[in-house]
Amino acid sequence: MTAALSARGVELSFGATPALRGADLAVTEGEIVAVMGPSGSGKSTLLHCLAGILVPDAGEIDVDGVRINDLDETARSELRRDRFGFVFQFGQLVPELTAVENVALPLLLAGVRRDAAIRRARQWFGPLGVEGLESRRSGELSGGQAQRVALARGLVAEPKVLFADEPTGALDSFTGEQVMDLLVASARERGTTVVLVTHEARVAAYADREVMVRDGRVTTPAEVVVP
Repeated sequence: MTAALSARGVELSFGATPALRGADLAVTEGEIVAVMGPSGSGKSTLLHCLAGILVPDAGEIDVDGVRINDLDETARSELRRDRFGFVFQFGQLVPELTAVENVALPLLLAGVRRDAAIRRARQWFGPLGVEGLESRRSGELSGGQAQRVALARGLVAEPKVLFADEPTGALDSFTGEQVMDLLVASARERGTTVVLVTHEARVAAYADREVMVRDGRVTTPAEVVVP
């Protein structure tokens, strides 16, 4: 299987505090991987390095053979815009925008005309169970509704890799399961690679594979072999 992204010997410190201490991980195309670990273990930091949000102090991060930690900020921003999608714990919708405008935002940033971007964004509301909420702003949505809108925003541009950081952490168990069902089904249908950070076993169970981050290293299950 081809690696969609990989990390080798990634190290990163915040001041004198090490967050990653030589983390290794490889994720194949179309795979859903759950990155687990206790709070403060480095799992979210690893995700942010894989996504090019943070630049490691040492190590290598490759996406389709491109060494992204060697890219400048402009190139990494373009990579995130064109190749990656993101879903975060609290949705992080733009409060000034309507739900459909939030979903269309990645398309607009990529240069898609507004009418076409809105049309494509609207197509996600029915499948994700939020039809009729297109004109509402984030303050008018429930937590579950906002997270579904955030999921649509993460997938609307059909990213190669979707990064999900505690996507159900602000939701009750039932709503969280609904969001995970939708995330997995949407990713499977499009062959999207998913890197899912969570500390909940019930959420990790949706993944093809689980890895554990402890003290800044990927330690379990077995050693991760990076091609």
